[in-house]
Amino acid sequence: MPAKTGKQYIERVDKAKANVWINGEQVTGNVSEHPAFKGVMKTQAALYDMQHDRDKKDYMTYVSPTTGNRIGTSFMQPKTKEDLEMRRKMMQEWARYNNGMMGRSPDYINVGMMAYGAAADMFGKQDEMYAGNMENYLEYCRENDLSLTHTLINPQVNRGVNTAQLPDPYIAARIKEKTSEGVIIKGARLLATQGGITDEIMVFPSTLLKQSEEENPYAYAFSIPNNTPGLKFICRESFDYGKSNFDHPLGSRFEEMDTIVVFDDVVVPWDRVFSLGDVETCNEAYNASNAVVHMTHQVVSKNIAKTEFILGTLQLMAETINIGQYQHIQEKISEVIIGLETMKAYVTASEANAKMDQWGTMTPEFAPLNVARHYFPKLYPRFTEIMQLMGASGLMAIPNEADFHSPIRSDLDKYLQSANGDAYNRVKLYRLAWDICISAFGSRQTLYERFFFGDPVRMASALYNGYDKQEYVDRVKEFLNRSEEVVESK
Repeated sequence: MPAKTGKQYIERVDKAKANVWINGEQVTGNVSEHPAFKGVMKTQAALYDMQHDRDKKDYMTYVSPTTGNRIGTSFMQPKTKEDLEMRRKMMQEWARYNNGMMGRSPDYINVGMMAYGAAADMFGKQDEMYAGNMENYLEYCRENDLSLTHTLINPQVNRGVNTAQLPDPYIAARIKEKTSEGVIIKGARLLATQGGITDEIMVFPSTLLKQSEEENPYAYAFSIPNNTPGLKFICRESFDYGKSNFDHPLGSRFEEMDTIVVFDDVVVPWDRVFSLGDVETCNEAYNASNAVVHMTHQVVSKNIAKTEFILGTLQLMAETINIGQYQHIQEKISEVIIGLETMKAYVTASEANAKMDQWGTMTPEFAPLNVARHYFPKLYPRFTEIMQLMGASGLMAIPNEADFHSPIRSDLDKYLQSANGDAYNRVKLYRLAWDICISAFGSRQTLYERFFFGDPVRMASALYNGYDKQEYVDRVKEFLNRSEEVVESK
């Protein structure tokens, strides 16, 4: 089938009836109608509908290499730098619609699956069957425009010991046994964003496992439908409180939900297994396939759109109450401008220096993207702090929409008017700022950006150890030796 529509997305997820639990109850009926999910699913449906916009379809979709249908561009294996630019344009079209507030829009996993599929031979080192499974699965995802969630990390029970040393061997999801039907998985994983509101779940390792027999049961890679028997999604409290777009402009639209994933003797069919009991393959998959590069390219492109949205909100706040002439305000907004232009430069550099990798994929240069994924987790909390400092008490004087349709409307119109507009639109703006930097939804966004790619200290250590510094060390040594030569010549 060609790229799906928003209606098809919602119908497929509703029909699947995944096992989703929230507030102590299992979701029954259509998940798209549940208060915790209907807002984000409506938004996600709008993303899919963009693929069919006559003015956008030439970059939102491309021609399938196998069927000739027009399919989603995020599945495209780039062959040229122009392909990378086209894919970024598509990703930023989605990101600007959701203002960068949906960190797990479908394109994030799609570009990763593309990289894994292109590098299928890597999975075949253990068994050729796994390479074929990966190739077939990528085509299945691409041609059916699947939406995917994913889960990567183990429950945080005791971080001081290895997973295999926890008191119960089935706290972290692991291989229980192998049957003729498939492999049986038991235990739990964290943290599937959009768990239960996508078609399928990709289960890959994220943290490095030790090369040991006791770690092998925790080494695997597979994908299965979200309604697979024994698979359960346990949700946190929803930050969509059923309020209007005026009251909760972001939470009512973009609350993606995060879930604990429980595997209760889940049978994974053999044709859906990509690696099994092979620590080495699992450890190298993310980097060797260049999935990390392509997924980071999507994230940084998304974060540009997010920063643009923050900048626009801050500037509108400054104009609304006439504070743009003050230098301390100009300095604060300039921080966001600097961050925006820096993020844009990282993406430009990565695409300009892109090269064909060993799997035949035009791949952005990782170094600038890698720095960007370290930079933004420090930037975003500062952005929300700037918004709090600029908004001050205005972020507390935010009556809701019902107040504007009540007998106290005249009071609001008088006391909450702005320098250049009415009270209704001023409060509407400040409720948006509140939802960015103070609300439960906004606080979750800040936490999310802090840890998007993992523990920042471990990431910094990996950057330090992986970055080639020798050229610069040699240059300093050469300079020092040159100084000695000058002294000796005298």
